[in-house]
Amino acid sequence: MNSRERVLAAIQHKKPDRVPIDIGSSMMTGIHRDAYHGLRSLLGLPQDVSNHFFEPSMQIVYAAEDFLDFLEIDTRPALPARPKGYPLDIHEDHDSKYYYDEWGYGLKMPKRAPIYYSLFYHPLRNAEKLSDLKTHSFPDPNDKTRLMFINDQVELAKQKEKAIVLNNVCAGTLEVASWLRGLDQFLMDLALQPEMAEYLLDKVVDFKLAYWKMVLEKFGDQIDVLVESDDIGTQASLLISPRMYRKFIKPRHKKIIDFIKTKSSAKVFFHSCGAIRPIIPDLIEIGVDILNPIQYNLSGMEAKSLKKDFGKDVVFWGGGVDTQTILSRGTPAEVRENVRQQIEALAENGGFIFATVHNIQAEVPPENLVAMWQAVMEFGNY
Repeated sequence: MNSRERVLAAIQHKKPDRVPIDIGSSMMTGIHRDAYHGLRSLLGLPQDVSNHFFEPSMQIVYAAEDFLDFLEIDTRPALPARPKGYPLDIHEDHDSKYYYDEWGYGLKMPKRAPIYYSLFYHPLRNAEKLSDLKTHSFPDPNDKTRLMFINDQVELAKQKEKAIVLNNVCAGTLEVASWLRGLDQFLMDLALQPEMAEYLLDKVVDFKLAYWKMVLEKFGDQIDVLVESDDIGTQASLLISPRMYRKFIKPRHKKIIDFIKTKSSAKVFFHSCGAIRPIIPDLIEIGVDILNPIQYNLSGMEAKSLKKDFGKDVVFWGGGVDTQTILSRGTPAEVRENVRQQIEALAENGGFIFATVHNIQAEVPPENLVAMWQAVMEFGNY
């Protein structure tokens, strides 16, 4: 099998020749700048000085082809470019580097620990009524600059017989709305000022729909997997109650996924961190085909249980190794055993793409990444 055939078999719940591997096809299955350069060095690859990022806040790199080829990665990304008029303009003060996104929120990275950027400015935090929200300048989803790299990315993936993963244009519906207001304020809006919350949620949905229309009318028949996301979970539970999810967020997720499926036959990949088991049936109901990142060490997210209960209905893309503890702090032997256990739990009868639980973090030793890769190659054969 070539890489594309391998991925297509897995996402159709069939057995490929081996478990497909993804590193770097999305901003949720990527590798941090520091870990990337460390692994390149260990592998004997030349230094990559391109400094291309998937998304600057998390410092997730756009990995070079020599790296992806060396590791026999089965996927390739297609992703929107930054819009016209919003170049990545990094500012500096005494302590930090910072920038503003096209939505208007600000992100900051401390110079003493330059690992990633965190939100520090929420442009609509002080809005008191709906009319205040309506004065905000929202980004233009129809800016064709966003498409400028996608054609070349798609053609390269086709040439190399890789599965093409088309990325979304922004973070999730709940996420973006909460970043505009600040999470604490937005959660209060949902309870106390729902008309304000729904206005922002609908603005994000409309933005996403316009992007998907533009990109899928041009590339929809060439894509294998489409990425959407929204972080609904925490380390312990859902961020909002299932009732509130079903009232405010689920109908909007459904609207986006329904629209996508009118424009492309590609499978819908949905990312949501955390302990999200209570809403997995909801996600399946609204058309999610692939679930990521599978934080299997959280309550309700045990891999064998998820495979048993949902494995016929959804593909697991992730959950291959514990990124928070074992991959970053364990020994190569512990990484190897963890990968073996996860493949055993999730790979039976297909329906599994190997990826780490969310992105590979900055501090992960390159020796552990080599152990991870070797374990997938050893234990991932059907």
